[in-house]
Amino acid sequence: MSDEDGTTSTNTAEGEARDEARDEARDEARSRFVERFASELTEAGMQRMASRVFAALLASETASMTSAELAEQLRISPAAVSGAVRYLSQTGMVAREREPGSRRDLYVLHNELWYETFSRRDQVLTRWEKVLKDGAELLGPDSPAGRRAAESAAFFEFIQEELGRMMERWSAHRATLDL
Repeated sequence: MSDEDGTTSTNTAEGEARDEARDEARDEARSRFVERFASELTEAGMQRMASRVFAALLASETASMTSAELAEQLRISPAAVSGAVRYLSQTGMVAREREPGSRRDLYVLHNELWYETFSRRDQVLTRWEKVLKDGAELLGPDSPAGRRAAESAAFFEFIQEELGRMMERWSAHRATLDL
C-alpha cells in the first residue's frame, strides 16, 4: 500500500537499496578477508587454491559451501575447486558431505577445526621423530649427519610434548569462552 504521494513505496525502495548496499559492502569485506587470509596461508606453505577455498569456507556464515558456490565466489573453475578440496580433505581440514535433499556435495569445515588440525599434526610429528631416530642410528650417532638427525628427532619429541600440554590448556580455555 502507498499514500497518494507514494511515500510508502519510496521508503520501501530506499530500505531495499540500503539493504542491498549493506550486503554488497559485507560481501566486499568478506572477499578482502578471504584473499588476505589465503595469502597468509599461501606464504606459510599451503597451496594457493586450497588456501582460498579454506578461507572462503571459514568466512561463510555456515562454514559450508557447494563446489558451485565456491567457484562463483572465488571466480575459479570447478576443476580448481575440486583440486583444492581434495588437498583440504587429505589434510583433514574439510569434510565432504551430501547436501540434504540434493545430489550436490557440500564442503564443510570441521568443528574445532584448529584443534583437530593440530592434533593430526601430532601424528605426523611422531612419524617424523621415529624416522629421524632411525636415521641417526643409520647415519652413525657420531657423524655430523647422525647428530643433525638426532637433534631433529629431539626437537620433534619436545614439540610433541609441548603441543600435547598446549592442547590441554586450549580445551580448558575454550570452555571459558563465550562463543
